[in-house]
Amino acid sequence: MSCDLTLGRLEQCLGNVGGIKAVYFVNYDEDLISGATVSGEEITALAGATPAFKYELKGDNNTFEETNEKSRENGTSFWNQSGAITLKVQDKTAQGELKLMSYGRPHVIVEDYNGNYRLAGALNGCDISVSTDTGGAMGDLNGYNITFEGKESGMSHFIESSIMGDVAGFVITEGV
Repeated sequence: MSCDLTLGRLEQCLGNVGGIKAVYFVNYDEDLISGATVSGEEITALAGATPAFKYELKGDNNTFEETNEKSRENGTSFWNQSGAITLKVQDKTAQGELKLMSYGRPHVIVEDYNGNYRLAGALNGCDISVSTDTGGAMGDLNGYNITFEGKESGMSHFIESSIMGDVAGFVITEGV
């Protein structure tokens, strides 16, 4: 494997924004990436229809980041992919789905406000932790705090937007 660089990067124009618009949870499939068409850093096609469950997000308390961790002594390098989201309002339907989510290791697609889709846990899935929060004051959160973490050999793949919601790509189920 060559580690030689191939490009530089110019200063980017302003017009980029932060924030997460939605997350999509996909039941773990060990063949998701091996059956996909990947061009460079982007997934451009899937082997077939793959259900994705959409969770809309509003507010500034949702994050996603990737951190490269490496050890010169051990000769290892991997990416820790982590995110935290807040879902407002506790209810029995959401609680049941969140419990299933925490028992599994789903793939997580993060949609940002720039129209980018990224796939966390592409090969290994993500560990999901759920906590409930009912504050003490009338204006406090009554909802769920969800964190996810994946450890992968590379950064999260971008996903071509045309396969989001496509019958041959990620088939999206929205909540009620």
